[in-house]
Amino acid sequence: MLAAVLAGGSGSRIGGAKATAQLDGQALISYPLAAALGALGSVAIVAKDGVELPQLDQRVELWIEPDEPRHPVVGVIEALRRARGSAVVVIACDLPLLTSEVVALIAGADAEGSVAVLASAAGRPQPLLARYEPAALELLLGFDTDGPMTEQVMALMPALIDVPPEASFNVNDLEQLKEVSRRLRSSSEQAE
Repeated sequence: MLAAVLAGGSGSRIGGAKATAQLDGQALISYPLAAALGALGSVAIVAKDGVELPQLDQRVELWIEPDEPRHPVVGVIEALRRARGSAVVVIACDLPLLTSEVVALIAGADAEGSVAVLASAAGRPQPLLARYEPAALELLLGFDTDGPMTEQVMALMPALIDVPPEASFNVNDLEQLKEVSRRLRSSSEQAE
């Protein structure tokens, strides 16, 4: 099993590439990458050609997805194709509060016969914090890339696994980036 961190989005609301947006001196993508590396030995970033990325850990592969269409399912499909028959834990690049424990929980969850296991945070399914089985590939190829990801993945009848809400807190704009920075500083101050 491997983890694929998706970094194919444009990041227009954050003012540039999400992957390289700075959060307390580190690239935003470095947080979910650290969680993935802590839980699984095999990790890849799936991105469009030319997407700005930080210097990568030598343990992380870079997989280039097709330029079109522009939809998260394209990254999931590319990861499943490259995984050669292995399940893939898919993680959005903008989840800075994700932990290795949550990644391991998703990786080890019972799929209950489904082709996918989705994290569910506060009752909201998260298709970009999920494990996709190899059999999901054929089904995902028929996705409407103009439609919403969650609705279409839910049609696959995935198993759901509860995770803490902060695990799926994604950063879409500068205000959310500042909010996460405050949370991280507050946590480190409490730990001292």
